[in-house]
Amino acid sequence: MKAQDTTIKKILEELQKVADSDKQNSNTIQVLMQSREIDNQTKYTLIKDNIINASETYYLLNKKIIDLKSRTTTNNLDVFITSLNNPESKELGFSLSDRIVELVEKIILKGKADKNDRNGGIIESTKSIINSPIFKSFTSLTPPLAIANSVMTFLHSVAQSNKAINKKSLQDFGKELNKYVIYYTALNDANQKFEFGLNFNKDQLNLLQDNLYDHLLFTVTALKMTPPNRGNKTIAETLNEFFIDFKKEKVIDYFTKLEEKYTSRGKLNYEKLLQENASLKEANNQLEDLVLQTKRFENLYNEYFSMLDSYHTKVNNSLKLAQDNGLAEKGIIETKQNEFRGLKNEAVNEIQASINIRELYTNVEKIKYRYRVL
Repeated sequence: MKAQDTTIKKILEELQKVADSDKQNSNTIQVLMQSREIDNQTKYTLIKDNIINASETYYLLNKKIIDLKSRTTTNNLDVFITSLNNPESKELGFSLSDRIVELVEKIILKGKADKNDRNGGIIESTKSIINSPIFKSFTSLTPPLAIANSVMTFLHSVAQSNKAINKKSLQDFGKELNKYVIYYTALNDANQKFEFGLNFNKDQLNLLQDNLYDHLLFTVTALKMTPPNRGNKTIAETLNEFFIDFKKEKVIDYFTKLEEKYTSRGKLNYEKLLQENASLKEANNQLEDLVLQTKRFENLYNEYFSMLDSYHTKVNNSLKLAQDNGLAEKGIIETKQNEFRGLKNEAVNEIQASINIRELYTNVEKIKYRYRVL
């Protein structure tokens, strides 16, 4: 009996150990199951929040790309530069057209323009070149340079048959005319480099917009929405039309309906939702590229202001050349430099207010793209 009692006691102890072990295993399994559910919930919440915030980022980035693409300078800056380059303008206290005629009368004709028809004809021909419709149709900064070159060519031609116009007269005339050519060449160089920079900046913005379209196409497809159909439209037209309908509210509505679909008896099955909508994970993980695109826009945005600073410096240098060569008085040049500085600062403030880069920064900070979902 004692042996039996001992055996039964040992069996009971073993059974208790098994029972305790089962309970412990059961508790462990429950904890693991619960932690897995919490992990899936965390993943889903991260994905949902990121994509909702990204929907607004797409819209903001596209809007700001279009705004920056549309910028050249401003109307006031354009008017200022055009007036400086206009051969008829007296913004610097002189008119190039008048100065050329004066130089012809003084140096080439030695003040004898009114004493014979031949000299009067030279003056009239000079004025005719200056007022040629061909030069007036130019839209770039080349009219003054083209006029100067044409007048010099004309005078060299006349000198072949007019012995009163000697080599020294032509050299002296060319020397004085060259002072104006130097000024207008520097002004032309400033404008051309700024225009080249603007065109390059615009090309880069076009490329960025193409990349944005490709990225948006992937995300929209992951959300089982109708992607933007580009067709023969420009990228700007396509995205503008798409963003009329594709808004943050629509993405929120998508996730609301998705949650309703996977909710049973008041409980959302996060694991099943993620398994059957695996593209959402990839859409989330691709958001790192979207953030990099916003960084690229930031660089192009800053480059614009760098170009504007460089343009300001070059135009001021051309004005200084006009002063150094005695074309305009120091006070007039300083007034124009101050005016240009004010217009440049006005342009900077206007663009900064219009684009509002801080708005884009704030939105991008909401995207937690660094947490990749596996």
